[in-house]
Amino acid sequence: MDLAQLQALAAAVEAGTLDGAARLLHVTPSAVSQRLRALESATGQVLLVRSRPVVPTEAGAAVLRLARQVQLLVDDTTAQLTGDAAPGPTAVPVAVNADSLATWFLPAVAPLADRVQLDVRVADQSLTSALLRDGTVMAAVTADPVAVPGCSVTRLGAMTYRPMATAGFARSWFAEGATPAELRRAPVVVFDRTDDLQAAYLRRRTHDRPAPPVHFVPASADHLLAVRLGLGWGMVPDLQTGPDDGLVEVDPDGAVDVVLWWQQWKLRSPGLDALAGAVRGAARAALV
Repeated sequence: MDLAQLQALAAAVEAGTLDGAARLLHVTPSAVSQRLRALESATGQVLLVRSRPVVPTEAGAAVLRLARQVQLLVDDTTAQLTGDAAPGPTAVPVAVNADSLATWFLPAVAPLADRVQLDVRVADQSLTSALLRDGTVMAAVTADPVAVPGCSVTRLGAMTYRPMATAGFARSWFAEGATPAELRRAPVVVFDRTDDLQAAYLRRRTHDRPAPPVHFVPASADHLLAVRLGLGWGMVPDLQTGPDDGLVEVDPDGAVDVVLWWQQWKLRSPGLDALAGAVRGAARAALV
């Protein structure tokens, strides 16, 4: 394996096609194809499924992690050697859950804009570690406490979610409180189909798997807006609510703490280390 071959693999996955990879690397598609074939020959493995977009195989994901780790080391070393002529901030792809991104994460990393070039991938906290595992990102805010191979893991704290609704919605649907009978019927606002917060709360309160009407609103701010507009009740993080937002807690015993962890490559990199320090510091201040 050599650097040009690894760069071809990373570029192909990033661009989704060999033609796109060629444009990223300023070479011909034929050169990209030759480098990929040579890399597959060197590893003795098929590394890419030549679909549109191309997809790394399980072996390809392992080599992709190596490719991105090597590129990070190359970029850091180049910056050290060139001094003031450094090419620019370190590119750091990172996976973050939407509610963290909408509340405490961006203010934490904003001061690093001249040192770190962020490539944020948004996914549910239960899924972000998968992006770390397949080499898509270097670090992740995740609900997974088990370290991905080759990564370190640090507890950040917990985001507290509560079942909230407008006062009018609560009067209409929960006049006698959030009883199991009413929870089975009341409309609910859910982030997307990977968001299990509301379903887990319903299972706990009703002891079954109810199927109330569901509104899917896959953006953190818009999910909150949908609850504020009375489309339904939803699990809303404390970091997004305040005394003047017009929402009420429909079940005083319904709070759920979602513990978040920071996982990152064990590689030492000034850009990655700076990002980790900023994230951990902000989490200590914002989370419980």
